[in-house]
This record gives sequence, structure tokens and C-alpha cells, in this order.
Amino acid sequence: MERFKKLAALAVTGVLLLCALPAGAADLVIAGRDGIYGKALESSVSQFKKIHPDLDIQLLKLPYGSLYEKLAISLQHTDSAYDVVMIDDTWAPEFMKNNWLSDLGQADPDFKGLDIAKYPVGSGTLFAIPFVGNVEMFAFRADLFKKHGLATPQSWTDVLEAAKTIYAEEPGVAGVVFRGTKGNPIVTGFLPILWAHGGSVIGTNGKSAVNSKAGLDALTLFLSLKDYAPEGVELYNASEVRDALQQGKAAMAIEVWPSWVPSMDDTAVSKVAGKMTIMAAPGQVKGPAPMLGMWQLAVTKGTGHKENARAFIDFVTSTKNQKRLALDLGLPPTRATVYTDADVVSKYRWYPAQLAALENGQARPRIKAWKKVESVMGDYLQLALVGQMPPKKALELMSRDINRALK
Repeated sequence: MERFKKLAALAVTGVLLLCALPAGAADLVIAGRDGIYGKALESSVSQFKKIHPDLDIQLLKLPYGSLYEKLAISLQHTDSAYDVVMIDDTWAPEFMKNNWLSDLGQADPDFKGLDIAKYPVGSGTLFAIPFVGNVEMFAFRADLFKKHGLATPQSWTDVLEAAKTIYAEEPGVAGVVFRGTKGNPIVTGFLPILWAHGGSVIGTNGKSAVNSKAGLDALTLFLSLKDYAPEGVELYNASEVRDALQQGKAAMAIEVWPSWVPSMDDTAVSKVAGKMTIMAAPGQVKGPAPMLGMWQLAVTKGTGHKENARAFIDFVTSTKNQKRLALDLGLPPTRATVYTDADVVSKYRWYPAQLAALENGQARPRIKAWKKVESVMGDYLQLALVGQMPPKKALELMSRDINRALK
């Protein structure tokens, strides 16, 4: 029986490895995301082949979970199936720490997010190049703020006070909206508030730091926002937040992302076109600390085509190509010069503010156990949001379970 179990295990491993491998040998094999990211890579491959017509290039466009699974299997082997890989910010610490990626040497300082492309963060080896400039931003109705004599929010306390005013003075308009669904959505909205209060998830000692005065102040403010949010906000996710903004049912959103913003100015779907101001998240005891959600491109450690791989990454992330992808597809750039380009700004009026958010952006903790930690935080944040647990107790239990996850 034991022999059959071993054979079965080997068979499963073999199937997984086969799934991780591309259909055939090529001069360059790229593993990336699907959706708009896949379109951007496909378009870039087409342009790159005009310069290198003899190269045989294979591009795999995969869903989020499938991409991670295939990379995690393949990159463990010295002869990786892939040459260029697209990695999420949350995967980066694992991939870099495990020595699965090649040292890329130096990169143009025009890039934003280079610190989190290094391991250890900010000071170590450069293992990737920022490809998609995803960063969390804040949105508010400029027309309603002007109507009620409200200044641009500089702090989260300002946000709370503005939400109170608009909720009271504008029938049918919630003062603020956010994602209250447990897990990643609620954590993503809470983190900039926590960081702005001077709090952190993991302390310098490698243990949970959420159960602190800063953590309690941040959570208390976050929970106070619910009083001025739409009914049922604890179940809101991205589509509900976007709908509330576009239909004019909410005056502020504590979190919007680059992919959400263009539709707000689209008169075909939005009742508030041209009325929304997009900015970096407010500060509090510290300056703005919006969350980064950047995707990066890296060369695998086991590639047999390192020169081709680096040449492709340099092409994709060049100023010219990033501008083209921004104008054609709306892909958020990672180069500062593209954010200030006149043609780009004329199409995306909020890009200078998006650049400011990138410059003040903060990465999630660089730990391999982040998914577990995020899940713990999401559970307790929502328990507090729905009133099933007082904030102090939620932070105590959250801290306990984060430390368990870290072990």
C-alpha cells in the first residue's frame, strides 16, 4: 500500500510539472496575467517582435491563482520552464527570498517602486522591474465639498468630519463608502488608515504590532465611518463601491484603484463625470501612506535566455512603451515621466495625483506569511465592523492569531 501511495504522489507531481511547462521550446517564454495585463503583454510582444523578428516567443496569459501555482512549481527547479515572469507584490518576498529570480543589477531611477523590487526591501539585490503602477487612492466629490465649504481632506479626521456633514446635508448621499467584505477588501481599506496613524502590522521584532494605541485609534476611526456609509457596507466589494460613486450615492471613497477611476469620468456610465477629485490617501499623525499593489517583471534564475529576457523587460517598461500602453489600454505606468507626459495627462487628468500616491505608497509587510496574516486581519476587522466584537478585543485576538500565523 505504501508503494502505491508513493507512486500516486509521484504521478501527481509529474502532472503538476507538465502543467507548468509550455508547449514547446522557444527563445523566450513569458508567464503573465490575463485580462488587461495580458493584453498589455501581448501588445508588447507584438511590438518587440518587430525589432527581433527571428525570436520565437511564447506568452502564457493566466488567472491570478493559476499563475502563482505554476510559478511556485516551476521556479523551484534549476531549469525553469519560464524566462520572464510577472509577479504580484505579495508573492515577491517568497520568490526573492527563495532565490528563484535573477539579479537585474541596476534600473533607471525614473521608476517608482524600485524599493519593493529589491530584497531585502530598499537595500538588497534588484530582482524585478516595476511593470504596473497600481496604487490605492482616495476619491471625493469636489462639487459637494465646495457646496458645503469643505476643504480637501488632509487627515482621516477631516474625512470623518466631512462624511458627517454631507450625510446630514445631502439626502440620499452617503458621506463615505468603502469595501467592508472580510479578507483582502476590508484589510486593503484599513491599512492606509493604520499606517497614517503611525501603526504597523508587524513590528521590528518580527511580531504583531497591531494591538497598539495607534492601532486602536485607527480602528476606532475606521469603524466610525460606517455611521455615514451606505446600509450594508459590511458586504460591499469593488463593484458596489464603484456603483455608489458613479451613481452619485456616495461623496467619498477611502479606496479607489487605477482600474476603477476611468469609468467615473465616462458619461455613459457615470452621473458624476468630471466631479470626482482623485488624490493620495490623507495622512494623520504621519503623512499619506496609500497601499501599493504593483506588479513586477522578473527574469527567472533558471532561464537559458537571460539576454533575451532582460531585453524584453527593458522594452516593455521603456518610456515609449509605457506611454503607448497607458494611452491605448489605460495600463498604469511605473515611470514618473509618463505620469507627467502632456498627452497622457490630457487623457487621464488624475495622473499627477496618482504619481503623488505612488511616491508616498507603502508596501504590505515583506513576509512570506502575508496571505495568512491578511486573512486573520480581515476576519477580525469585519467582526468589529458588524458590531460583534469591540475594537480593543478585536485587536487583541487579531494580534494573537497573527503571531500564530507567523510561526
